Amino acid sequence: MNEIHLVEQPFLRRDLPEFRPGDTVKVHVRVVEAGRERIQVFQGVVLRRQGGGLRETFTVRKISFGVGVERTFPLHSPSIAKIEVVSRGDVRRAKLYYLRGLRGKKARIRERREMPAEIARAQRLAAETAAASGTEGAIEAGAAPAEGAVEEPAASRSPAAGGATAEPPQAEEAAAAPAGGEERG
Repeated sequence: MNEIHLVEQPFLRRDLPEFRPGDTVKVHVRVVEAGRERIQVFQGVVLRRQGGGLRETFTVRKISFGVGVERTFPLHSPSIAKIEVVSRGDVRRAKLYYLRGLRGKKARIRERREMPAEIARAQRLAAETAAASGTEGAIEAGAAPAEGAVEEPAASRSPAAGGATAEPPQAEEAAAAPAGGEERG
């Protein structure tokens, strides 16, 4: 490793998610106005990533009131509070400058489907990041419930706990409705 890498190493941020061109991201930027600091969110599609190390930058494009707005951020800047990946894009280019000439539906990007290996790697990376930042037990591999899953109360799960199990609301409505559909009067 050369001296430049050794000098840059302590300043590199490790809390940033992995993202690529084509991904839709929310960049939370610290803005100082009139002596007060606030967070401004800039959401758009990543057009490019450029450079490396401490000098790495990325450009995000969004359409605001019918006008295309592009903003370039230094990746390791302390003015970036956090970056959230909203969706993953499926593109075949590293630089998406062609999006500048497209409008509406033509400017849409297909969503990338992640393979199970990629999902496992992302969970492992998130667990390592959580462990490094000091939040213990935030994300454990395999222990977290599936996305969108709702945990049922213990009483409705086991018949021994509270008698009969609760029926889903759709089943109750179907049982109450007459067989012929709606009543007409």
